[in-house]
Amino acid sequence: MTTADVWSATPTTAVLVLADGTVIEGQGFGATGQACAEVCFNTALTGYEEILTDPSYAGQIVTFTFPHIGNVGTNEEDVETVNMAAASGVRGAIVRADVTEPANYRATRHFNDWMKARGIVGLSGVDTRALTALIRESGSANAVIAHDPDGNFDLDALKLAAANWPGLVGMDLAKDVTAGQSYPWSETPWEWEKGYATRDGGPFKVVAIDYGIKRNILRLLTDAGCEVTVLPATASAQDVLARDADGIFLSNGPGDPAATGDYAVPVIRDLVDSGLPVFGICLGHQMLALALGAGTVKMHQGHHGANHPVFDRTTGKVEITSMNHGFAVDGASLPETVEETHVSLFDGSNCGLRLKGQPVFSVQYHPEASPGPRDSHYLFRRFTNLMRARRGETALPEKDAVA
Repeated sequence: MTTADVWSATPTTAVLVLADGTVIEGQGFGATGQACAEVCFNTALTGYEEILTDPSYAGQIVTFTFPHIGNVGTNEEDVETVNMAAASGVRGAIVRADVTEPANYRATRHFNDWMKARGIVGLSGVDTRALTALIRESGSANAVIAHDPDGNFDLDALKLAAANWPGLVGMDLAKDVTAGQSYPWSETPWEWEKGYATRDGGPFKVVAIDYGIKRNILRLLTDAGCEVTVLPATASAQDVLARDADGIFLSNGPGDPAATGDYAVPVIRDLVDSGLPVFGICLGHQMLALALGAGTVKMHQGHHGANHPVFDRTTGKVEITSMNHGFAVDGASLPETVEETHVSLFDGSNCGLRLKGQPVFSVQYHPEASPGPRDSHYLFRRFTNLMRARRGETALPEKDAVA
């Protein structure tokens, strides 16, 4: 008997229904029920818990190209969302192999139980290579993922729901994942056999605006010597500047940058005009570009993975990066006052910028990784060096900035 024979004899308990009417059957795990979202694929080999708790995935269903997901279980240390009380941003997960018992000494919970608790619908037993190829050729697809242990599905209703879901263009999702109020952050990066530590204070006061911020960004800011205060996405420029900060950080987050930018971009313009150093990542990068006069576009399939090569034009070096974005800055739209600093070596899309003559820069990718390589940790040193320069202090070498 072949694997295909076994799968064909296994009852269908979950389905993915695309907006074009395509139905993909498999076995359900995690939460029951259904959710509309955009389907993307992620090529990372590790870090599924970090991926599924990254607020940037709000409104999306993640197809994992690596076949074995859930096999090392989950734990409390690898979560990336700060707001655990909020509903999960990611709507579903699609995997190739059945979820096994956890096989890792750090595991504290079975992946299936963790998915249920987080409200994430899971679909296994799917040919994820074929689904990835479909997305690569046709683009990210709107869909419904549904899980019913009894296998009762109204496919016509699911097809209609998928077809009627409006998609991510025009959606402001930052408001769903941002913090409800301001808070301080003092946790530093994880260390082998030590876990996380804390550091109180630091030479640089930084305000981080939370559009869906990841914990490891905050940890690396703290590790770089920043005393971090996090403010909600709706904070005004007056709220930010009242903190008497040395620098401003614009976080990652989900959704359409133009939609979130309706209220965030005017604030960012005022922050740039303040003369303070500004550093943005992902959604923060996109909205900074909008504030500086550029435009953004919806990508065909987006970039999601931990193996994306990026060329840093400021150093002439190539770094391997983590990425998670379905929108991008239109590099051709950058005004003369803005320099393109980084580009993707996969497709040439914009991956970084800086405002000429001002301490303002941003990148599209995730230098904090988690999961992914640490090639880009130097950017946190680049940020603190801008704050040093504003004080008239000597810059520290970026090459030594390994957190």
